[in-house]
Amino acid sequence: MQTNPPPTNLKPFFLAMDDIFEEYEGKLDWSEFFGNDHPVEIDVGCGRGLFVVTAAEIHPERNFLGIEIDFREGRRGAARLKRRDLTNAKVLGGDANVPFTKMIEPHSVSAIHVYFPDPWWKRKHRSRRVFNDVFVGLCSNLLMPGGLLHSWTDVEEYYGVISSLMDHHEDFEALPTPEERDPEHDMDYQTSYERKKRKLGLPIHRGQWKRKPF
Repeated sequence: MQTNPPPTNLKPFFLAMDDIFEEYEGKLDWSEFFGNDHPVEIDVGCGRGLFVVTAAEIHPERNFLGIEIDFREGRRGAARLKRRDLTNAKVLGGDANVPFTKMIEPHSVSAIHVYFPDPWWKRKHRSRRVFNDVFVGLCSNLLMPGGLLHSWTDVEEYYGVISSLMDHHEDFEALPTPEERDPEHDMDYQTSYERKKRKLGLPIHRGQWKRKPF
């Protein structure tokens, strides 16, 4: 009988939530996790990891953690990190709500990125969207003063929801809209999803907000 080969071991570039509980006692102490004291940025729903990989290459002085609920996609991103030996970046497989509520020290994150979150088109499924009052509150709790939250989407209605939540939260200040830039090559996009949508000629809605001082 034919059996599938075991999956490639991608540690420490890919870790599941169970690994954090087993190896780090359920807490993400950044200096232990990355082996340095550099600023940490989180990409929620990192997909195949284009942003995490590119950012880690450009900014070796920063650490990047991608979180992806789809293990297959997350492992693809982690494999790219492993091939490039980008030790300042890792992918965590699982629901972002778990580390956001249980694992990460408050005000220890310099930036949170949420690019092209699932819009959950059907009205009955809207409660599954990552952006809601609770999520924004969690981001406020994790970001250090002056820390940034970036979010892009091609769905105008969802961007309206995101910007309303962020603009009306007392802990955040809206910053100028990031300018769209022309890519220099096919991998020169923020995410693979941005590449797909821009090649279709669709507009991208971009926002960034700064965590106010305590």
